[in-house]
Amino acid sequence: MTRNHSRRPIVGIPCDVKLLGVHPFHAVGEKYIAAVEGGAGAKPILLPVPRLSEGTFDLESEIEEIFDLCDGIFLTGSHSNVHPKNYGGTAPREGVLLDEQRDALTLGLIRACVERGVPLFCVCRGFQEMNVAFGGTLHQHIHEMPGEPGFAPRFDHRENKEDPLDKQYGPSHEVNLIEGGAFERILGTRKIEVNSLHGQGVAQLSPHLVAEGRAPDGTVEAMSVRDAKGFALGVQWHPEWKYWENPVSQKLLGAFGEAVRSAMAPSVKERQQA
Repeated sequence: MTRNHSRRPIVGIPCDVKLLGVHPFHAVGEKYIAAVEGGAGAKPILLPVPRLSEGTFDLESEIEEIFDLCDGIFLTGSHSNVHPKNYGGTAPREGVLLDEQRDALTLGLIRACVERGVPLFCVCRGFQEMNVAFGGTLHQHIHEMPGEPGFAPRFDHRENKEDPLDKQYGPSHEVNLIEGGAFERILGTRKIEVNSLHGQGVAQLSPHLVAEGRAPDGTVEAMSVRDAKGFALGVQWHPEWKYWENPVSQKLLGAFGEAVRSAMAPSVKERQQA
């Protein structure tokens, strides 16, 4: 049998650990898989996160294996929050869902992607992980905080879980983008409308990051890594939701896909062009 060595670029998606019944499962929402495959034109690969209870996790080796396999990394949203111990925050309130297994992989993986120029796109929880990975902090309940100085009063960025999904993920507020930033270059505009389904948000922005977009209340909604070698962007909203109906989502996912294709190993690209 003759093997076809050409392939699409591969994007790794770190999993969440979720209890289904009494058993933990490593899982990624289908909407994120669809966005990577259809919107970015890449092959999504689900990356299990470390089983910390076994005590055998070597982050450096894990990252090397991931980079041997993947051409880019996509970090998804989740019902879980980054554990506040990772940014010196107060203990979480009772009932807050955490996922320390995901934290153990993603925070180091984000830094490694940026160091090596591996394309990285971070959404919602992933956006918050990006800030924490570079030393920033989070508001654990951002709707309880005052608005940022010079902006409108803070509003509630959470969705109404009793609404139909299309309403939950429908347009919620504007985001104003900075002039000359990566987002303006990709989108060709400085004002967009986005959905809003988050209870946490950026408190202290890492000095390694640039706030490229803010909501009317000053909440950071889009950011890039300062002086990054490659594509390294994060958004607080959910561009994966019905991306095929949203021109902004299409442009962002398309730009990520182009970056991943450009970052593929030269040997793979040469085989595809042969």
